[in-house]
This record gives sequence, C-alpha cells and structure tokens, in this order.
Amino acid sequence: MSTIQTTADAHHVPEFSTKPIWRTFWILLGITAAELIIATIHLKTGFPPKFVVNGIYLILTCAKAFYIIAEFMHLRHELKNLIMTLGITCLLFVWFIISFLYEGNSYKELRNRYDRHHLEQSKVKVQAPEEHEPAAKKPGSVE
Repeated sequence: MSTIQTTADAHHVPEFSTKPIWRTFWILLGITAAELIIATIHLKTGFPPKFVVNGIYLILTCAKAFYIIAEFMHLRHELKNLIMTLGITCLLFVWFIISFLYEGNSYKELRNRYDRHHLEQSKVKVQAPEEHEPAAKKPGSVE
C-alpha cells in the first residue's frame, strides 16, 4: 500500500508583510514634500538661487528613483553584480542622451552661423509701414 504523507507545510499560507511598502511610501512622501517646500520657498522669496534648486531637485529625484527601483522592481534583493550591471548601463544611457542633445544643439548653432540663406535672412531688416497721421483740425470746423 502506498501512503501519502501530508504535512502542515502544504497548507501553510505565507505571510505578507506590508512594512517595506509603507516604509517606501513614507520615504517617497517625505522626499516629495521636501521638493514642494523648496519650490514654494524659492517662488515666494527667490532664495535659494535657481541653479541650487535644480541641483537639489536632481539629487532628490535620483533618491526617489533609487527607492522606486529598489522596492517596486525588487532590485534591492538581487546580486550586487546584477545591480551594478543595470546601474552602469542606465548611467551610460543617460550620458548617451545628454551627449546627443548637446551635439544636436551645437549642430543647430553652427548651421545657423554658417548657412548663407540664414545669414541673408537675418540681415534683411523689415520696416513697418509708416502710418499717416490725420491732418490737424482747423479751429471751428465740425466733422
């Protein structure tokens, strides 16, 4: 006779913890609140300067991207070699986009500087048609 062994583990339902999700939620909420506070202060007072605000936004956006990728794409629990492979590839892709935008702008500026048609069009001055002023009224005339 064959006997079927059943264990308590076969009917065990794994427990699900929501702590990491809530921790990530609060971290992302805190970063977003900090961005809003900095933007509000900058718009009301003009302090800190815009380049400083942009730098802070860049750092905070990278922090948000890290937490989103780590938690929601489950990259935090992977091997470090896989994380580094994906991270370096992502950084190279960002560099690729920035360099092509820079080169495209350089090409546009050089084309506008050395293109004869563009130079001729920029040298032609268009004058607005002169408006004729009505003749001065004679005293005592009725119109």
